[in-house]
Amino acid sequence: MKREDLTDLAAFVAVAEERSFTRAAARLGMSQPALSHAIKMLENRLGLRLLARTTRSVGTTEAGQRLLETLRPTFDTIGAELQALRDTGGEVSGNLRITMVKHAATSLVLPRLGRFRAEHPRVSLELNVDDALVDIVAERFDAGLRVGASLEKDMIAVPIGPQARAAVVATPEYFARNPPPRSPRDLDRHDCMNYRLATAGGYLRWRFHENGQPFDVRVEGSLVVNDGDILLGCALEGQGLAYVFEDHAAEHIKSGRLIRVLEEWCLPFPGFHLYYPSRHQKPAALAAFIEALRR
Repeated sequence: MKREDLTDLAAFVAVAEERSFTRAAARLGMSQPALSHAIKMLENRLGLRLLARTTRSVGTTEAGQRLLETLRPTFDTIGAELQALRDTGGEVSGNLRITMVKHAATSLVLPRLGRFRAEHPRVSLELNVDDALVDIVAERFDAGLRVGASLEKDMIAVPIGPQARAAVVATPEYFARNPPPRSPRDLDRHDCMNYRLATAGGYLRWRFHENGQPFDVRVEGSLVVNDGDILLGCALEGQGLAYVFEDHAAEHIKSGRLIRVLEEWCLPFPGFHLYYPSRHQKPAALAAFIEALRR
């Protein structure tokens, strides 16, 4: 294989994965005209059109998708081996892209971020906060951070932090107007705030346990949000009942600003896990990040 073929193939993979010449050029550290020229030369040598360009996006043709699926595992393996060679030098280095839900970012990652970056200054870290369940392989993330119950298949999962627990809360003023529910079956008489799921698009069902068996309740109310902080803020404003992470509301429960109900119906569930593809070699930078979170 000629050197220009390898360079142009790497350029093609970057454009195909980013679906943008602008983002691919930034990723490769080259100019857009140079990148466009490289792709054009590759297509001319192959006699095939690899990319379909429009004014708004870039996609692969059938031939381009076939080539991408062939090249991607090879480039992944080469990248992992190069990183392993760098890591043998002693100091951890490399790029890490991690996707996580907002609550994991604020409660687990941020308190440990400063120390991790101080200990590993040669690690470049990108934190993507997204409550949607992201396909970390397709989106080129090194790892994801989610609650254990929502992990993808074929992943190695490492528990980070304790078990989680839900809490049903509202203000004293709300309960002054509405008798507190004694069981989840009483929730249909309350104004319950729904949380819209980013991935499925529907509402989060409130999960409870009775005699050791879980069951879900679809609640009704006049307010829907898609952000945990906003949901808690609405509860603090007396807008209705909210179903939130226990630790997210703990300070307000302790101060009396929120009253917790149905506590005996809310049992612990698997907490946050950091997960990554089982077929990929774990780079030293990811191992160091996991260690920092578990510490």
